[in-house]
Amino acid sequence: MKKKIIVLALIVTLLCSGCGSKIPTLSNGDEAVVTLKDGSKISVNELYESVKNDFALQAMVNLVDKKILEDSYSDKVEEAKKYADDIMTQYESLYGDQLLSLIQQQTGYQSLESYKDSIYVNYLERLAIEDYCKKQITDKEINAYYKDEIVGDIKVSHILISPKTTDDMTDEEKAAAETEAKEKIEAIISELKKTNKNDVADKFAELAKEQSQDESTKNNDGSFGFINKNTLSSAYDELVSAAYKLKDGEYSTSIITTELGYHVILRTETKEKASLEDVKEDILETLGAEYLQENQVSAVKALQEKRKEYGVEIVDSELKAQYAELIQNQIAAYQEQQNQQNQQNNQNQTN
Repeated sequence: MKKKIIVLALIVTLLCSGCGSKIPTLSNGDEAVVTLKDGSKISVNELYESVKNDFALQAMVNLVDKKILEDSYSDKVEEAKKYADDIMTQYESLYGDQLLSLIQQQTGYQSLESYKDSIYVNYLERLAIEDYCKKQITDKEINAYYKDEIVGDIKVSHILISPKTTDDMTDEEKAAAETEAKEKIEAIISELKKTNKNDVADKFAELAKEQSQDESTKNNDGSFGFINKNTLSSAYDELVSAAYKLKDGEYSTSIITTELGYHVILRTETKEKASLEDVKEDILETLGAEYLQENQVSAVKALQEKRKEYGVEIVDSELKAQYAELIQNQIAAYQEQQNQQNQQNNQNQTN
C-alpha cells in the first residue's frame, strides 16, 4: 500500500562545515539558521515564512513529485538517472564552462545538480503522464486500431529513378530533368507489362540492377526485405501506402512519387499480422500519444491524479491556495495551447 504523504512545511536546510555540531536554538525551541553578534537569531520558521511566497511552492511540488514518483516507478529510477546524466553530458560537451551561467539565466536553477535533478524528475513525470493517457484508451479503441491499422509485414522491391536536377538549373531545365526521369520509369513499367506473369520477379530484379539509382537495394534485386508501415523513413510513406494496396506478385502500373524521385514497386510476399496480444502495448503507446496530443491538459491531470493516489495534503493554508492557483493556471495554459493547435490544424486542412 502506498504511504500517505502529508506536506507539513518546506524545511530549508543549510549545509555547512562542522557537521555534527550543535545547532543553536531560539527560546521557543525553533532551530536557528543565522546568529548575530548581539545574540539574536533567525529561525528556520522565520526563513520559511520569508521565502514561502516566492520560492516554496515550486520547491514543494518538486519534492512531492520526486518522492511519490520514485516510489511509483522504482523500477525506472536508474533509467531516469542515466537519462539525466546523459543529457547533462551532452550539454557539458556543447557549452563547457558556460553551461552553469546559461542554466542560471534561462531556467532559474542555480546549480548544475539542481538542474540535472529537474531533468530526472521530469523523466519520471513523463512516465506518469504516459500511463494516465493509456488508461483513457478503451478496449473498443484498441480493437478498432488493431483491425484497421495493424497489418502483416510485406516484402517489397523498388526501382528508383531520381531526376538529375541541381540548384543552379533554370525552371525549364529542372522540368526537363523531371520529365526525363518519369519517362524512364514509364519505360520500365512498359517492360514489366510485356513480361510473362511468372517471370515478373526475375525481370524486376534484372531492371533494378541495371537502372535503379538506389545503391542500397539495386544489387539485392531492389528489395527492402520485409517492411511494415513504420519500417522505412517518412520519405517512403507514399511508396509504403501504395505497396499495401498491391497483392503478392503485383507491381505498380503507375508512377509512385516521393521526395526521393520516381518509383515502380513489386510486392512479393506477405506475413500474417501479429496477434492482438503481441501488439497491444504498442497500440496503447500509439493511442496514448495521440490522446495526449489531442488533450494536452492531461499532463496536468496525470500528476494531479498521482498526488491524489498518494494522499498528498498541503497543510499550510497559503501554500494550499497557491497550489490551487498553480493548477488552474497550468490548465488554462494547456487549454490555450490546445486551442491554438486546433486552429492551426483546421487552417492547414482548409488550405
